[in-house]
Amino acid sequence: MALHGDLRILSGTANPQLAEAICDHLGCKLTPILAETFSDGEIRIEIGANVRGADVFVVQPTCSPVNFNIMQLGLILDALKRASASRVTAVVPYYGYARQDRKVVPRAPISAKLMSDFLSAAGMHRLLTVDLHAGQIQGFFDLPVDNLYAAPVLLDYLKETQKDEELVVVSPDAGGVERARAYGKRLGASLAIIDKRRDEPNKARAMNLIGNVEGKVAIVLDDMIDTAGTICTAADVLIEHGAKKCLACATHPVLSGPAIERLENSAYDGVIVTDTIPLGPKGKECSKIAVKSVAGLLAKAIHNIHSESSVSVLFV
Repeated sequence: MALHGDLRILSGTANPQLAEAICDHLGCKLTPILAETFSDGEIRIEIGANVRGADVFVVQPTCSPVNFNIMQLGLILDALKRASASRVTAVVPYYGYARQDRKVVPRAPISAKLMSDFLSAAGMHRLLTVDLHAGQIQGFFDLPVDNLYAAPVLLDYLKETQKDEELVVVSPDAGGVERARAYGKRLGASLAIIDKRRDEPNKARAMNLIGNVEGKVAIVLDDMIDTAGTICTAADVLIEHGAKKCLACATHPVLSGPAIERLENSAYDGVIVTDTIPLGPKGKECSKIAVKSVAGLLAKAIHNIHSESSVSVLFV
């Protein structure tokens, strides 16, 4: 028997499809919630069922519109706190502001830290997320954080579709080498690195390739695809160096600005992402994007947290 009352799953408006899929895996239904916006932009939240003494999980990625979704999540957490929920876990598959985790110029905020303070003050007891941009963000919280990896979902797809190919896993920058090495080990693939020069935010210029990709299927791996400039430039470099074909893998399909057009016109044969962020209409129409769900992974984590069993068994 769980220590924190009945299990309840709630969803904000950012990704209700993922929340429904999680409920399907758990064999339960979403707890109703009223989420409206007044004419002046203020958000109205009302929990539609009794949650007193319940173990509540709120599914809400803080994706675009980022500030709206963060505020909505904060108001839901506050409502649950005031409704006397026993424990409230924020299930934030995509953690917004994670790229602003340190001061890189004078007089700048550490936005990822501010967001952690906001959610904690709003009433969150625990955070469940997927592939934080920087793992050390967990240290911003004075409460339990479970940072799951989408690797099992993406690896299963790659093993199934590329099992007869000679693979090379490519990190599009030096910061992603550890992630690429871990994937390469599990796929029996070699490793390559793109030496990237970034001149300003959301703009990057790939310079050199470290490693051999000639005649191999190159899998470019990153935690997110934002404007797709970095990852599309990487594909051009790989093709120039003799790669047989290119695939892109990323957990979070942020896909802002010209990203979808760039991916559609890129050298990639396919772009594999997860549903931590829902695709917009243009993303769904993109012929190169395939979506794999993390609902099963999150459902297992929620079940284990609720039953007070180990979550570490889900880490890969």
